[in-house]
This record gives sequence, structure tokens and C-alpha cells, in this order.
Amino acid sequence: MTSRRHFLAAAAASPLLAQVRTRSANDQVQIAIIGAGGQGTGDVQSSIAGGAKLVAASDIYQGRLTRVNEVFGKDVFVTRDYREVLARPDVDAVIIATPDHWHQKIAIDAMNASKDVYLEKPMVQLIGDGQPLIDAQRKTGRILQVGSQRVSSIVYQKARELMQSGAIGQLNMVEAWWDRNSAIGAWQYSIPPDATPANIDWDRFLGRAPKVPFEPTRLFRWRNYRDYGTGVAGDLFVHLFSGMHFVTGAIGPTRVYAAGGLRFWKDGRDVPDVLLGLYDYPQTARHPAFNLALRVNFVDGGAENSGFRFIGTEGILAIGNGVTISKTPRETEPGYTIDTFPKATQEQFLKKYNEEHPRSTPSADAIRPQVEDRYLPPQGYSDHRDHHRNFLAAVRSRNPVVEDAVFGFRAAGPALLSNISYFEQRICNWNPEKMEIA
Repeated sequence: MTSRRHFLAAAAASPLLAQVRTRSANDQVQIAIIGAGGQGTGDVQSSIAGGAKLVAASDIYQGRLTRVNEVFGKDVFVTRDYREVLARPDVDAVIIATPDHWHQKIAIDAMNASKDVYLEKPMVQLIGDGQPLIDAQRKTGRILQVGSQRVSSIVYQKARELMQSGAIGQLNMVEAWWDRNSAIGAWQYSIPPDATPANIDWDRFLGRAPKVPFEPTRLFRWRNYRDYGTGVAGDLFVHLFSGMHFVTGAIGPTRVYAAGGLRFWKDGRDVPDVLLGLYDYPQTARHPAFNLALRVNFVDGGAENSGFRFIGTEGILAIGNGVTISKTPRETEPGYTIDTFPKATQEQFLKKYNEEHPRSTPSADAIRPQVEDRYLPPQGYSDHRDHHRNFLAAVRSRNPVVEDAVFGFRAAGPALLSNISYFEQRICNWNPEKMEIA
């Protein structure tokens, strides 16, 4: 059955959303964007919808700074040097939406400058980046929220409630996928005709990455390159890890294996366009041991889609547009396989079997129904907006967020290990408690 009313009632009771409703609408948070590309611009729009005001922006491409002033007003301060943004006393919090290789450095600089941080996923580019960022958050006491919005979604909250209630019995396996079939979906982003050395601070873009000659493709399609990004694992696996960890309460796998390849998008990129991962999750006080299978495919011949299947002993919980619980009752009889037994042995077996499982006359009333419950979010619902509202609420209240640096690294860690496993062709072991390679 479809239970939209039940879903909306659960959303109204959500502690995640209650935090937003009780905030003062006049308590405006002044934000800055560092990295004003497509994701950063979307983040700003969601933040403004949640009550923030954009006062400053930084990007290494001059055209994006011009666009910031066109869209958000000429009074927004713009600069190519993010440090000028961090020095401004009118900035309460920053959104960091740069290429992955800049995430840790700018986030630490921002917190040391007494700014709260909304940091795009993956939290870090390298395993070694994680612990110093966690330490910086703890030392400074700043709010840091990683930008994987599923942890703020009422859809995923409903899934978590159903899992905790035992709706599908004991969890034994999780499947998740994200398939795409378009150039933009495969990061073939547009390159502006004015992408020249005069309009781009190339050295600042490179940062700690290897020094290479100016090539705008590497900037505007940076996700395609290991020097700046984290491939499909860091872009999309990390979303799936975040959502799954939120629903199950898991903190990470102990063993990681990934395989895949570069099948179609042979455009100079050095990351795969098909990636599959297998993960062993150990038993904890929160959940039984289970296995996770992830898939990202940029060569899919169908429409883009993503989703989850949580497979339990008593049913399946699926997440797509909403949450669906499916149950098919098991056969009450065990059945038998006796065709290869001698005839006399078959007769002996059947005599005992029929005594233990007497036959009943089939009837319409005896037909077992398949059970499916569906929980749908309200039309037009946006977990991205909720994620930014929750961040702004934390900035005002100083209460901790769900997706802090520890949560973010526990999602990023196994995603980055997937890359290590793929490129080094080996199984990787991980300690999810200590958040380190085992």
C-alpha cells in the first residue's frame, strides 16, 4: 500500500527537521562559496533557500566570479584567492566545492580562521588526509558537515526507522548502484571559450598536484583525473556509503575489493567508467555481519538510475524515489528431491513426508499474497535543501551534525580504498573503528 500520510507524519516528527523549524528566521548566516562551479552554485542556492546570505565567493576561473555577481548580486565580494574570503569578518561559514585535492587544505584553513564548513564529498582525496582534518575539527570546535545529503533525507530516515523496527528481519546483504548513460553524467562538462591563462589561475588550481602545462580540459573536467579527483568511487560510491551507513548504523567494512575498467569514455581520462566493489561488514552491537555490493556504470544503455536493496531474512527494503518493503512468504513445506532414489526408497520417504505434511485442498482463500508497503516523500521534496538547512541550524545552535568529519571519513575511507584496490589489483583491509588501513 502507499502510505504518503504516514510518511509525512514521520517527517514532521523527525529530529533532523525539528531542528530547522525551531530556528529564528531572522538569524541569518552569512556564507561564502569557495569553488563556484555547478555543484558549488547549487549548494549556494540551497543554502540561500535555507535562510543564508551569500557575501563572498572565490574561484580560480574569472568567468565564474563574473557569473556569481550576475546571479547573486554585484555586492558579493569575489576573488581568485580563497584566503581573502577566510580573512573577511563578515563570513560566518564557507561552502567548499573545489576539486577533491583541495578539500583538506581549505577546510583546515577555514576552521583555523574560525569559519564553519560545509565540505563537498568526498571529504578528502587521500586516506592520509582524513585524520588531520578530524583533528582540526576537534581542536577548533567548528561545525563541519560533509555534503552527502542522504543523511538529511526523510526518505533515508524512514528507511532507518523501518530497519531498526525489524521490518525485513536480519540484514544479510546490501546492493546499491548508480548507472548513467550521458556525456554530462560521465563528467564531459563544457569548456568555456575564454578558458585562457589570463582568466585562470592555473598554478593555484594545481596546488599539490603534479605541475603540468596549462590545459583547461584538466580543470573543467577534473573528475576524470586522479591528480585532482577520486573517480567514480569518490564521486558516487561515497554517496552510497553515506546513505547505507546512515540507514544501518554501520561505520565501515573490514575488507574491500574492487574491479572494473575504462570501457567507453576513452577521452584521456585515467579513471574507470565502470567500477564494482565488494565489502565485508563485521557484526557489531548495532547490526549483524553483512555484505555490500556497489556498482557504478557510465556505459549503461538505459536511463540514469540509482538505488538500494537491503536484503533481509524476512523481506527486502528498497530505496528509490521512496521506500518500499517487499515480502514473499516462504513455503510452509520443505519439499523434496527424491527422483534419484530407488522406487521403494521413494515410497518410504513419501509415506513419512505425507504424514508430517498432510495435503490440503487448494482454494482461493489459501493463495498467499505478496506484501508490499510503499512510503513516498511529498512532491518536490529536496534532501539537498534539507542538508543545507541542517548545516545552517547547526551553525546557529552549535549542536553537532550527523555527517561530521568522522562520519565523512568513514564513508570516504572505503571509497578511496576501492580506488586503491582497483588500481593496485588487490584486496584492501580497513579498520573502521580506527579509520586506518589494517
